[in-house]
Amino acid sequence: MKITNKNKQLTTITKVGLVSKPHDTALGSFVEEISVALKRYGVELLIEHKSAKLFNLEGVSFEKMCQESDFLISLGGDGTLISLCRRSFAYDKPVLGIHAGQLGFLTDIKTSEISSFMDAIFAGKYRIDTRMMLEISLHVKGKVETFVAFNDVVFSRSKISRMSTIKAYIDGVLFNSYYGDGLIVSTPTGSTAYNLSAGGPIVYPLTEAFILTPICPHSLTQRPLVLPVDFEISFQSSDDTVIVIDGQDTYKMSDVDFVSIKNAHKGAKLIHSLTRSYFDVLKDKLHWGNV
Repeated sequence: MKITNKNKQLTTITKVGLVSKPHDTALGSFVEEISVALKRYGVELLIEHKSAKLFNLEGVSFEKMCQESDFLISLGGDGTLISLCRRSFAYDKPVLGIHAGQLGFLTDIKTSEISSFMDAIFAGKYRIDTRMMLEISLHVKGKVETFVAFNDVVFSRSKISRMSTIKAYIDGVLFNSYYGDGLIVSTPTGSTAYNLSAGGPIVYPLTEAFILTPICPHSLTQRPLVLPVDFEISFQSSDDTVIVIDGQDTYKMSDVDFVSIKNAHKGAKLIHSLTRSYFDVLKDKLHWGNV
C-alpha cells in the first residue's frame, strides 16, 4: 500500500513568486537562472520586495506576490521554506523548495537542477503533496490568538536553572504532566527536526498525527506519544515556560491561560519531483544503510 496525498496539477502558470533566504546576496545568480528558465515559457517572476532588495531588483509586496502567483518558490534552506509556508498559509499556493541551505530535509530540488526542473514542471512531470499543519491558539481572558505551525510547537523552560511543569489535556481531560526541560508537539514533517534530536520517532510525512516528545524528562516513564489528529490537545504551565512556534516565534506561557493545538483546516502544498523518495532523503541525510 502506498500512502499518497496528492493534489491536482496547476492548470495554468503565468506568474511565479519567489522568496529567498534573508541576507544571502550570493543567491543572486540562482534568482537570475530561475527568471531566465521561466521566461522561456512566458512566465513572469515576482520577487518579494525584501528579497529583491538583496539583489538590487524590483520587487513586490508579499501580499501581491501571493495573490498573483500560481505557485511560490522558496530559495534557501528548510527554514526559508517553513517561513514561506506559514506566511502564505491563507493564500493556499503550492510551494517549491530549492535547496541552498545546509541540511535540506524539505527542499529537495538542488540549485544545479533549477533549469531542468522548471522544464519538468511545464511538462507536467511533478507532483503536489499536502503536509499537515498545526493550528495553535493562545487563550487569554476569553480572547484567542491563532497561529499555524509547519514543523512543531515547543514548550521549553526559559532558564537553565529551572524545570518546567506542563499539564497536557486531551479534549479537556488531563492525561499527563511533563516535568523537565520541556515538550515538543510535532507534525510528521517536523518529526525529523527537533523531535528527532530529542529522541522522538520519525513519522512518514504524509501521515496525519500529533507527536508529543518530552525534552529531557525527569522521569524514566515519560516517553514519546503519537496521537490521532481527531483530538484537540491543550497545555497549561504556571512555570516560566516559553512557547516557540517553528523556531521562529516565541511567547510566554505566563501571558496566556492555556494553549490549544489541533489539526489545521488545510495543509501546506509542496511541489516535488516525481523521482523524490522520502526514504532516499532519510538514507542521504541520516546515512542509513551505510556499512
